[in-house]
Amino acid sequence: MDLSNLRPAKGSVKKGKRLGRGQGSARGGTSTRGHKGAKSRSGYSKKVGFEGGQMPLQRRVPKSGFKNINRKEYKGINISTLQYLAEQNNIEIIDFQALVLAGLVSKNASVKILGKGTLEKKLVVHAHAFSKSAKEAIEAKNGTAVIL
Repeated sequence: MDLSNLRPAKGSVKKGKRLGRGQGSARGGTSTRGHKGAKSRSGYSKKVGFEGGQMPLQRRVPKSGFKNINRKEYKGINISTLQYLAEQNNIEIIDFQALVLAGLVSKNASVKILGKGTLEKKLVVHAHAFSKSAKEAIEAKNGTAVIL
């Protein structure tokens, strides 16, 4: 057996209907497209959201809001998570690399430390941003909050 004699199974491939090949074919004339209108023409394709000439939904609904192009997106991590991470790995310095290795953030993310939870350990925390309460909680335990 080689590539030259590969064939599909008998009866598995059907010939397509030959439309518009004269009146004797029983599908000449309009070629099953009906009479006139856009759908009978060649090259017709319906636009996305087309509703038969009725004003489409995306044009009926008014525009609202805006997208702030200067917005900085942060991945929030609570100090309770930092406390857990410090206990599990027995570390005092939590930098960005430690968060990536723990699987908490991706290497391209920006990190903001948030103030939910309690801190029982002195920590040195490196992050892109800190909430006011998180910074106070870290500094209350004589730790330091380092902004990257």
